[in-house]
Amino acid sequence: MASFSALSHSMCLAVPGKILEIQGDDPLFRAGRVSFGGIVKQVSLACVPEAKVDDYVLVHVGMALSVVDEKEAAEVFSYLQQMGELAELDPPETAVPAPPR
Repeated sequence: MASFSALSHSMCLAVPGKILEIQGDDPLFRAGRVSFGGIVKQVSLACVPEAKVDDYVLVHVGMALSVVDEKEAAEVFSYLQQMGELAELDPPETAVPAPPR
């Protein structure tokens, strides 16, 4: 059996985002466009039927898990940035062509 130190130390995190728009009336299929510091992603709102536009939600693997207040969302987002845990939210870098020789 492997010791704890030999195991991966990665962890899954929920990231706070602001709901910009909500689509759908069926609670099981309701979705929203959520902004994570300017990066907008489609997120399921099935677990947060109380969520509305301008609310902040904690999102894990595309699913909003809970509604949080703006102050808590800002604190969590700041901590995640400091830890370097928001790389997956960065927009893809565009390749810059090499100058002609």
